[in-house]
Amino acid sequence: MPLSEAQKRANRKYEVKNCERISVLVRKGEKAAIQAFAKSTGESLNGFIKRAIQEAMERGTPNV
Repeated sequence: MPLSEAQKRANRKYEVKNCERISVLVRKGEKAAIQAFAKSTGESLNGFIKRAIQEAMERGTPNV
């Protein structure tokens, strides 16, 4: 069921107040591969990226 205009406005208001955006650039074709991997694990692209960042931060060592 699509979101109503009122729900879209409420979501946007919440995001403006509580969220920040980070932009990530990847090479052409990598986005589709990352999306497919995230989907295969039952995650959204955003959820997968957030989890990957959190796990790296918890390890505390750079993967260089």
